Amino acid sequence: MKLVTAVLKPFKLDDVREALSEIGVTGITATEVKGFGRQKGHTELYRGAEYVVDFLPKVKLDIAVSDEQLDQVIEAISKSANTGKIGDGKIFVSTLEQVIRIRTGETGGDAL
Repeated sequence: MKLVTAVLKPFKLDDVREALSEIGVTGITATEVKGFGRQKGHTELYRGAEYVVDFLPKVKLDIAVSDEQLDQVIEAISKSANTGKIGDGKIFVSTLEQVIRIRTGETGGDAL
């Protein structure tokens, strides 16, 4: 089992959710976050004064998937979140030791 964490632009959330639903992903956790990467934020003008926006709004998705589904999930996120511009985001993959469904007590792949 793997935990896929994707950080992407907020307006791409619906596109990514639809792409993941089409390949059979049944659960996603989305969190509104702020951050920056190589783009290091940007400068904005507000009432004639310039100020620097260091942290940009992003959406962080956490998706627990089986090993067999991993490549499909990465491809779906990559294609649907891509705008071709800086700041499209990143995908992180980590190993899940254990998953437990609280309601039924199911563990492992059955709990996904």
